[in-house]
Amino acid sequence: MPAEPKLKLTPSERRASVALAGLFACRMLGLFLLLPVFAVAARGLPGGDDPMKVGLALGMYGLTQAFMQIPFGLASDRWGRRPVVIAGLVLFIIGSVVCAQAQDVFWITIGRAIQGAGAISAAVTAWLADATRDEVRTRAMAMVGGSIGLSFAVSLVLSPLLVGWWGLSGLFWTIACLGVASLAVARWVVPVVPRTDARSMNNAGPRAVLAHTDLLRLNFGVFVLHCTQVALFVVVPALLAHTGGLDAQALWKVYLPIIVVSFVLMVPVIFIAERRRAHRGALRAAVAGLIVVCALLPMASQGFYTLALVMTAFFVAFNVLEALQPSLVSRVAPAQYKGLALGFYNTAQAAGLFCGGALGGWLAAHVGTNAVFLGAAGLSVLWLAVTWALKPLP
Repeated sequence: MPAEPKLKLTPSERRASVALAGLFACRMLGLFLLLPVFAVAARGLPGGDDPMKVGLALGMYGLTQAFMQIPFGLASDRWGRRPVVIAGLVLFIIGSVVCAQAQDVFWITIGRAIQGAGAISAAVTAWLADATRDEVRTRAMAMVGGSIGLSFAVSLVLSPLLVGWWGLSGLFWTIACLGVASLAVARWVVPVVPRTDARSMNNAGPRAVLAHTDLLRLNFGVFVLHCTQVALFVVVPALLAHTGGLDAQALWKVYLPIIVVSFVLMVPVIFIAERRRAHRGALRAAVAGLIVVCALLPMASQGFYTLALVMTAFFVAFNVLEALQPSLVSRVAPAQYKGLALGFYNTAQAAGLFCGGALGGWLAAHVGTNAVFLGAAGLSVLWLAVTWALKPLP
């Protein structure tokens, strides 16, 4: 079968895929480390007892990401992927240092805005598109998508331990070190891609990507997914701590079994979806599961074990969706528009991060915790309606 060798990653493609997935994972770990504990750990700072200020600090990263994602992607088309990614990581490190030295939630919010200004997600995914052939690009993109889910899982276990050892400031110094590690990977590990390949997206038309209905459905999906994720983590850590009689540094004892079980349950879903090309069905089922989970949370949050059980179901759905959607974008987008399509996708993801923090904080402060859960359920219902018309893969 002469076509079979083309389906394998070449050594250069494998190196680029692993290095860029590692870069992405390292940087996303720096972002996610804050989510599981910030709502509890920030109470020792001025402004930390205001859910709206806490939500704004969590979501501010996403706001500046949303504004800067496309400019950074376009800059990488003009000046190359590596220098733009390095510049973005420098901003991420500076913002982390500002957060580490902050004495109140306001300055943490400023630092988070600087972190988010280094919006390199589109440039990194475009770099990966440059470095791989069409025949293997979906597999490479799935590696990046999987690295995001893994980063979130690791953060849930690691962040309570780090806060317990070094406090909130130490957590931000750790995040800064992760930014430095990502910078080293971008500078010395990721292989050079010829400039002719790196400019291949310049003929792509933004209007054509924006008018692609299936890409719009997937963009809306990642917006809702990350909006829901951050909104829940404005209130869930405090609920787990309260119902379980735990402090911030002990939350890892809850998150570790939740993540292990959710990953064990997620893997067969992804395997079946890939083997049977049932991506659309798996996506619908996972979104429906998200609706059920969010609708159950008001009742489940009354007890520690019921809350942990429902959050395990949440992470099964979250991890399935986090792995499926980037792969679907790379499959659905026209070949010449893949990088640009991923740029818009990452912009929608960043906007979801901001809106989740801001909306979750506002609802928690002015309406109540249950309003956060029911709002997330309502958004997920809308997502299911939007994604129901997604066309089957060719």
